[in-house]
Amino acid sequence: MNETLDWAKIPYFLAVARSGSLRAAAETVGGTHATVDRNLRALETAYGVRLFDRTKKGLTLTSAGEHLIPLAEEAEAAMIGARRRLQGLDQEASGLVRLSIPTTFYGIGFPEMIARFERAYPDIELQITVTNRFEDLNRSETDVSLRIAHQVDDDVVGRKVLQYAAGIYASQDYLDGHWSDAGPQGEGLQWIGWGSSGALPDWVRASPFPKARIRYSLRSPTLIAQMVGAGVGMSYLPCFVSNWVENLVLVPGTEVYPDRSIWLLLHSDLRKTIRVRLLVDHLAAELKALRPVFLGPLA
Repeated sequence: MNETLDWAKIPYFLAVARSGSLRAAAETVGGTHATVDRNLRALETAYGVRLFDRTKKGLTLTSAGEHLIPLAEEAEAAMIGARRRLQGLDQEASGLVRLSIPTTFYGIGFPEMIARFERAYPDIELQITVTNRFEDLNRSETDVSLRIAHQVDDDVVGRKVLQYAAGIYASQDYLDGHWSDAGPQGEGLQWIGWGSSGALPDWVRASPFPKARIRYSLRSPTLIAQMVGAGVGMSYLPCFVSNWVENLVLVPGTEVYPDRSIWLLLHSDLRKTIRVRLLVDHLAAELKALRPVFLGPLA
């Protein structure tokens, strides 16, 4: 058996096991679904077993595949750990740093933050992913992650930068057209909801407007903010959103409140890597300078 072949195919096996399809796995590891399928079949040939049952609905692990999972993940962890330890020895202000940021940071001057970092450290290359998904630091999907959360429980090094405030916002146009006819518990108003549709969420029941209907249910904070600004309805939003979405005002009778915090996270093996530390320090200083923007009326 060609052991080199095994090592090369393991990432494809894990990507398919985690996603359940060739196309989704291809997005994770790069390449096409045909490349993933070819490498997967080569691994099955090398081991002399079927690792997946192929159906119209996707791929499901066989018993052999289930047994391979913990061994493959152990090999993956060993390789990632080795790479991080070697990266941790790097004391140069150069090289690649992968950064993940949430979509809501578009409008707070983030491009200008990065431009200032580039001017200060021209030999550090940034690979930036904009996503609301919590990318996995332990699987080396990113080196530094900017996250919004109440608390971070991951096994990583976390720097809590600052807390931001939030409130119930609507556009002035929406209030002009609906507020005077609204009932005392929000009758006649509508929410732009967060997350999946279904039963009345706790955040609606606990709000000052439990009788307002949920007209939309979205997963994109950026799209929610834009729809609020367009006069579609009201929603809970961070105060800093009002700096990049025009025409937003607090709904009458409501106040802003301290909400979640902004965190900078990195894997512990990279905490002494110069280029990573320089980026984390730079972003922390830039974000702290925007404290009045994040706190809004609470500043």
